[in-house]
Order: sequence, then C-alpha cells, then structure tokens
Amino acid sequence: MKKLIITLFSLMLMIPLLTAQTGKLQVGMKAPEWVFTDADKKEFTMDSWQGKVLQVNYVDPDESDLNDLFNDAVNKAADVDKIIDRDKFKGFGIVDCKSTWKPNGLIRTIAGNKARKYNTTILFDYKATLQDLWGLPKDNYSVVILDKNRICRAIYTGRIPESEHQKIISMIIDLTKE
Repeated sequence: MKKLIITLFSLMLMIPLLTAQTGKLQVGMKAPEWVFTDADKKEFTMDSWQGKVLQVNYVDPDESDLNDLFNDAVNKAADVDKIIDRDKFKGFGIVDCKSTWKPNGLIRTIAGNKARKYNTTILFDYKATLQDLWGLPKDNYSVVILDKNRICRAIYTGRIPESEHQKIISMIIDLTKE
C-alpha cells in the first residue's frame, strides 16, 4: 500500500513536467517566449510590451474574421468606454502562415488591413512555431490572454461566443489593475 501511495504521489508530481515537455500552453503556465517579425521585418517578442497584459490572437488567415465581434468589443472597451487602460494592455495578432494555401503577399495584405482596422501590430509565424511551442491548433483562431508576468490566464479556440465577451473584458480589466 505504501509503495502504491508513493508511486501515485510521484506520478502527480511528474504530470506538470510531462505537460510542459509537450509544449502545450495551459492556464496557469508561464508562456514560452518567441520572436516574430512584422511586415517591415522588425522583430518582436513578448518583452516588446513589457509590463502589459497581452491579448495574443493566433490566426489562420482563412479564419481572420472569426473573432471580429470580440475584437470590436475589446477596442470599444479601450477606446470608447475607456475601461481598458491602453497603457497597461496590448492586443495584437500573429498570423499562422503555414496553415493556409494563401501566398505570403496576400497574407501581408490581409494582415495590413486588420492592423489598420484595429490600430495594432500584426506579426508573422511562417513556420507554425506557436503550434509547436504553445500547442495551438492549426487551421483555427486562438486567443490567449497573458498577465504582465506572461502567465497564461485564458485560452480560447475558435469563435468566442458573444456571451463570453464581457467576461473576458472584465478579466483583462482586472489583470491591468494587478
């Protein structure tokens, strides 16, 4: 019986290590760092927005409009309602270029339109790095919320239902006040 308890306890301790080794980002984990470039080949990392809560939109270009309603709600909360402090929050996109048939020139055009619409930064992941590093799905749209210390606070995959918008916005507001 004692051996069984020790074995079970050891397995429980190993689960976080095994999960971390698979590269799957989960709520409560520190997000592994990355380096991506924008259309002008300028390099960015998460530290480019040090001290800010991050909303990372990881997007297959074929799904680029999937969460426009959510992003519109976040922008309204920040720019119109002024309830999200832009000095403490940054939302941006990372395009999953490997998940599409579209050529890179067309992808940059689509991304440029989104960057202007949302007055934000769009970065390019040509090798599906975040699919491997964070375990994000291909052919999809993922939204990851990271606190100022780069701890993952939420991961959403696919279309975010309108019923969740205010909950996520409230979480972002709370995180900017920490």
